[in-house]
Amino acid sequence: MPLVILVFLMQAVLVVHVMKTGRDQKWIWIVMMLPGAGSLAYIVLELAPDLLATRQGRNASKRVMSSMNPNKEFNDASLEYERSSTVANSIRLAEECLAKDRFSEAADLYRGCLQGTNAFDPNVMFGLAQSEYGLGNYAEVRSLLDTVIEKNPDYKNQEAHLLYAMNLQQLGQVEKAIEEYEVLVNYYTGPEPTYRYAMLLKEQGEVVKANQLFESIMRNVELSPKHYSSLHRDWIRATKKELN
Repeated sequence: MPLVILVFLMQAVLVVHVMKTGRDQKWIWIVMMLPGAGSLAYIVLELAPDLLATRQGRNASKRVMSSMNPNKEFNDASLEYERSSTVANSIRLAEECLAKDRFSEAADLYRGCLQGTNAFDPNVMFGLAQSEYGLGNYAEVRSLLDTVIEKNPDYKNQEAHLLYAMNLQQLGQVEKAIEEYEVLVNYYTGPEPTYRYAMLLKEQGEVVKANQLFESIMRNVELSPKHYSSLHRDWIRATKKELN
């Protein structure tokens, strides 16, 4: 069967999948206007991440969409917020501000949501903690994350745990940061905490142990599906650089 027919059939199947699963309709245009490349992007960034359900997968998808219209999501969120400054719209705009490193604006939006029944909402508090971390307010981040656990003892979020470890490191509490990283590497779905842990150990002069962690990242890459490397390419590239 000619290659052009195979590409056309693949496009048709993926377009149907977009419509049936309720995904962003922009994917239809990407798949149809970019034969081959558009289909591959949809498979890698929409289908594969669904299997992993990771932040990296979601962010990878956002990067592709952003590359085509960098400000669309931010502009849409801003418009909705101007129309109605509900908690949901505030959170959406805050997330877009975070994605663009507009930490001060994000912090103001998140802080405005911490009222009434949402006064101790763990996800909003985590968003605020991310904003404060971006602003370098590490003591405030520690206080926020401690309060999250105090008010929501059953709250589980690997990203919040990673932020906690990173923040301890910024505060100079190296031993406590190491303890948190040691827990994270055993359950986190990507290589980021392992890499950060290895770099911290390297800074402390524990080069042998750091290299063992770098090597463990590469072993995991070899044992994982191909899309794992795509999702975590930045951390894998940084790991290879350290090993070389």
